Amino acid sequence: MPVEVGSVLEGVVTGIASFGAFVQLPGGETGLVHISEVAEEYVTDINHFLKLHDRVTVKVISVDARGKIGLSIRQVRSSGERPSRRRRFEPSFEEKLNRFLKESEELQQSLRRSLDAKRGGRGSGRRFV
Repeated sequence: MPVEVGSVLEGVVTGIASFGAFVQLPGGETGLVHISEVAEEYVTDINHFLKLHDRVTVKVISVDARGKIGLSIRQVRSSGERPSRRRRFEPSFEEKLNRFLKESEELQQSLRRSLDAKRGGRGSGRRFV
């Protein structure tokens, strides 16, 4: 059964990459949900939204000449064609705080290295008399 643009289908997440998720559709075809089509907000880590073997409702947004299928979860949720699932992968406060602290520490280390390089580093041998 050929997949038609605009149809809304249920599928299973079979693979996750940094750029999106692969979803197996009924009939055995596989399509790609690009990371920009996962949610309304900006997605930095797709793993916060999807896990392997999740059942998802997707909308077919493109089928190219080579048979590659483009899918969207975002368009299904925003159009209200199907009731959206409750977002199960919202990071907890502790996870958000830990991520913030880690990123802050990394930024501070980078800033320190930058300032040390501009000053000549530690123990550069420059002495003022």
